[in-house]
Amino acid sequence: MVKHLTTVELEAGLENIRQSPKDNSVLDMIVRRPRVEEREVITEGRLDLVEGLEGDNWKARGSSSTPDKSAHPEMQINIMNSRVIGLLAQEKERWQLAGDQLYIDMDLSIENLPAGTKLSIGEAILEVTPVPHSGCKKFTERFGLEAMKFVNSPLGKELHLRGVNAKVIQAGTIRTGDIVKKL
Repeated sequence: MVKHLTTVELEAGLENIRQSPKDNSVLDMIVRRPRVEEREVITEGRLDLVEGLEGDNWKARGSSSTPDKSAHPEMQINIMNSRVIGLLAQEKERWQLAGDQLYIDMDLSIENLPAGTKLSIGEAILEVTPVPHSGCKKFTERFGLEAMKFVNSPLGKELHLRGVNAKVIQAGTIRTGDIVKKL
């Protein structure tokens, strides 16, 4: 059983997180969520303008953030920094528990990836959206209350430690190991 990290342990990881590449990074993991509470780590996926990550339940699941509870168009793809999830999860087999679809080794901070930034991954292009990505009850259960406070702290929000939301603006195939570039 993995123990949840303390605030001191989490803060000790900030130096490594801050060294994430600003550009030309790597797509480390792709996770498809076919149904609630189910995760599939895949090495190749297709990003679609309407469906998001094909085979993922984003569209069918909907969102409490829209008036009609339909899928939020600016929360189509969730991206998390690989170094952050590496710290929180402690084991790569646990990364998928965060619930994000893409894990990249890139500085996701507001300064480096403001809303509107376009990212090229494989054949696809994503656009970072302004909708905040924050932890939920499940995130707290899986990684601990201190982790939730860490990612949602003022510094955590500035660095986007919980990640960013994005939408697909050019469909295409992506693969683990693809280079991620800012456009």
